[in-house]
Amino acid sequence: MRQVPLSEIIERLERFYGKPDPPEVIDPWGMIVWENVAYLVDDERRHAAMKLLREQVGDTPEQILAAPPGRLLKAALGGIVPEQSATKLRRCAAIALEEFAGDLRPILNRPLAQAKKALKRFPAIGDPGAEKILLFGRAYPILALDSNGLRVLVRLGFGHETPNYATTYRQVQETIQQEIVKEYSWLIKAHQLLRQHGQELCKRSKPRCESCPLASECPWPALNRQAAH
Repeated sequence: MRQVPLSEIIERLERFYGKPDPPEVIDPWGMIVWENVAYLVDDERRHAAMKLLREQVGDTPEQILAAPPGRLLKAALGGIVPEQSATKLRRCAAIALEEFAGDLRPILNRPLAQAKKALKRFPAIGDPGAEKILLFGRAYPILALDSNGLRVLVRLGFGHETPNYATTYRQVQETIQQEIVKEYSWLIKAHQLLRQHGQELCKRSKPRCESCPLASECPWPALNRQAAH
C-alpha cells in the first residue's frame, strides 16, 4: 500500500469537506483565552463560552483579572469544571500582565524556541498549542496539529503512536517536515482539515472508515484488524 503524500491528503480532504472558513481567533492572547475558557467542550460550546465571557467580564487581561470571582465563574459555565476554567483564566491574565505587560504580540517576533517557551508559560498551552499560535499568527510556518490531526497522520503512516503524547507529536512532526508546503494559508488549511477529519470520521473510537476519502490507501484498518486477532 503506497504512502499517500501529505499534499495529496490535504487536497482530498478539501474536496471532501470543502475549503475551511478562516480562523475566528488568530491573535496570541485571544487564542490563549480560547483554550482556557472552557474544558472538554466542542467548538460550538466554546464559542458560546467566549461570547459569555465577553458579555459578563470582557476578554482583556485587565478585565479578567479585575472581575469579581462570581462573575468570572459565571462566564466559565460553558464548559465542565467551570471553577478550574475561571482559575486558569485568572492565571493567564496575571501572566500576561506581569510578564508581558498585557501585550503578547511581540512574542511572535522572538526566535522559535524562545517564542514557544514564552507561550508555554500559560495554562493549557504545550508544544502543539504554542505552535498553533505561532502558525495562526503567521510567525513560523509550522504544521501545528491538535490531537485529532495527529491521530489522522499516525493512522496514515506518518508515525507511530507511543504511550507518550509528546513523543508521538515530535515523531510525526519530524516525519512530515519534508512534505509540508511552507505557506501560511496552506498550513492553516491543513491544520483545520486534519482536525475536522479526526473529529468527524477518523475518530479515536468507532472511526467511520467506510466513509473516509482516504480509506483505500490507509494502512490503519488492516493493522487494527491484525492487532485484534
